[in-house]
Amino acid sequence: MRKIIHIDMDAFYASVEQRDNPALRGKAIAVGYGEARGVVSTASYEARKYGVRSAMPSLTAKHKCPGLIFVPPRFEAYHEVSMQIREIFLEYTDLVEPLSLDEAFLDVSINHKNNPSATLIAKEIRKRIFETTHLTASAGVSVNKFLAKIASDQNKPDGLFVIPPEDAEKFVESLKIEKFFGVGKVTAGKMHDNGIFTGYDLKQRSEASLVKLFGKMGYELFLNARGIDHREVIPDRIIKSISNETTFLKDRDNRILLTVELYHLAKEVFRRMQEENFFGKTVTVKIKYADFKIITRSRTLPHKITNFHPMWSVAQEIMKQIDLSGQPVRLIGFGVGNALEEPVKKYQQLDLF
Repeated sequence: MRKIIHIDMDAFYASVEQRDNPALRGKAIAVGYGEARGVVSTASYEARKYGVRSAMPSLTAKHKCPGLIFVPPRFEAYHEVSMQIREIFLEYTDLVEPLSLDEAFLDVSINHKNNPSATLIAKEIRKRIFETTHLTASAGVSVNKFLAKIASDQNKPDGLFVIPPEDAEKFVESLKIEKFFGVGKVTAGKMHDNGIFTGYDLKQRSEASLVKLFGKMGYELFLNARGIDHREVIPDRIIKSISNETTFLKDRDNRILLTVELYHLAKEVFRRMQEENFFGKTVTVKIKYADFKIITRSRTLPHKITNFHPMWSVAQEIMKQIDLSGQPVRLIGFGVGNALEEPVKKYQQLDLF
């Protein structure tokens, strides 16, 4: 039987800021920018009491919490802490699958400490994380990734929850459908329209009917409703693309200014490509207009990109062909993907943007 742990840092970015700046402790803060086009990256638990959430527009967050303090993100600091936490994980097992800077799956079925109890390992890891970083983490323990992920959300913040295999099906039956991994607002709405509100409701549907309603995801939902998840913990993920984008405080329709911004984005992407030893061959430019319509334009080179100038030349050509005669531009992005050779195994970017 597999023993899977899911570790999720509590309000990670906000907690790092409160740790490093005593004046922010105990206060409602949001990591992000408070301008009209800003978005909350992470909110402290003090802010969450007011309904402030990640990905929420900054103006909405301010309305919900008038005293909200915005703190600019410091991704280098978060990455450094994340690496400290990763070293702790690796003391227990080599099977560590990072999902982002602040969460990961661990398979401790066989572990370096020869400890038969995944629950005790999870307790040790949480204790080690706090002693090393002065930050709290929540953990979920079960027999697969789906259950461990759900378990880690049960006692947040600074909590531990275990779902034993004999309790798995009953526990899943009681879950609201929104708690299922991969079920967002749109999918949840579709489920509600079809009379599915809980894991029990989901379990009553046949595999064929779920596949008909939700495509490939229907197969996973059919298994998850029974507490089944065959996915392995994959210790290395391959970088598929590297990208960067910016949202303007005011919409822009000047092609020269947009091209200048694109240049800076391309320079940053190329720097990261060199840092990650990643060399793709497809260049992509993304535009979001003021009416929120999004277009992407790509061009694939016959060879991998190892030099900035050929990449930038292609980006300029793409930019010249983008229509700017209608709506002004709200956001511009640049990315490179489609590597010819297998790159260094690090974090995987699941989507180009």
